[in-house]
Amino acid sequence: MTTQIAKPETIALEFADHSLLPSLYGDHDRNLARLEQRLKVSLACFGNRIEISGPPEATRAAHEALSALYGRLDSARRKGRPPSTLDLPTVDAAISWVAKGDGASDDFASDSDTINTWKRAVQARSPNQKKYINALRRDELVFGLGPAGTGKTYMAVAIAVSMLKARRVDRLILSRPAVEAGERIGFLPGDMKDKVDPYLRPLYDALYDMMPGEQVERRLASGEIEVAPLAFMRGRTLANAFVILDEAQNTTPTQMKMFLTRLGENSRMAVTGDLSQIDLPLGAKSGLREAIGLLRGIEGIGQVEFTAADVVRHPLVTKIVSAYDAKETDLLRRSGDK
Repeated sequence: MTTQIAKPETIALEFADHSLLPSLYGDHDRNLARLEQRLKVSLACFGNRIEISGPPEATRAAHEALSALYGRLDSARRKGRPPSTLDLPTVDAAISWVAKGDGASDDFASDSDTINTWKRAVQARSPNQKKYINALRRDELVFGLGPAGTGKTYMAVAIAVSMLKARRVDRLILSRPAVEAGERIGFLPGDMKDKVDPYLRPLYDALYDMMPGEQVERRLASGEIEVAPLAFMRGRTLANAFVILDEAQNTTPTQMKMFLTRLGENSRMAVTGDLSQIDLPLGAKSGLREAIGLLRGIEGIGQVEFTAADVVRHPLVTKIVSAYDAKETDLLRRSGDK
């Protein structure tokens, strides 16, 4: 048996708008270096022309990824929007996206999913993120499920901030259950706010990424933005607001029912969580798991499930999530064999 090794192939790619090339190539051509590293190809630049050399399949993948990245920049320019930053995670996303084929590169290049906030334009980095953005815009209640690093909370905060900016809602309310993940907050110094703020820090981080700091502080002081533990939601009706419940896998069924029934007139809710990271006491039921079963298929309620392929953090995070998923799958298989 003989193995045939594909001969190297070279493809040339030219770009019409020279002004977009600095953003496309990245500082010191780091975006091109990332493509070379990930796809095992060689890129040679000659002004607005790039020659891609390597194994045929990898060469074509690099061609499509570059075309998709350029297309995203060009689409924003033609619509008068500031282009999104083409950072390394965006390059990684383009590589993963175009690998799906079936016109995926054109879908990536489209900026129809752009979320405009005060500080930046946020765009989907995976097909599931695009689906999630569409659901958040369409449905009054959306469940975003999946592992860490898939953008569940970040995209929900971006949509919430964009709706506040457009005056479609009057308030943003961001909440998490203050469940102790192997640590005890009762011994932390300070008052209740000091004790629970560490749990809410990811929500603050997302806000500051999309709004000027002084504006966040001012709106927090006025009550237009509220970041609070889930327990503070009891007894309220939340109207004209975008409400986000993060880490919802750590709610009990009673807490989840309480939260969902806070929905008021002209309000939206996003509920995010990872059912593989439940920190509730052993034997306690997750309110998120119960809710997605009970509410599946109801009109006006969307559910989007992310996988390890949607992770948009460091590439190693995808591998870590996949390794843990494989372990859980193997344990389930073994328990089924007994």
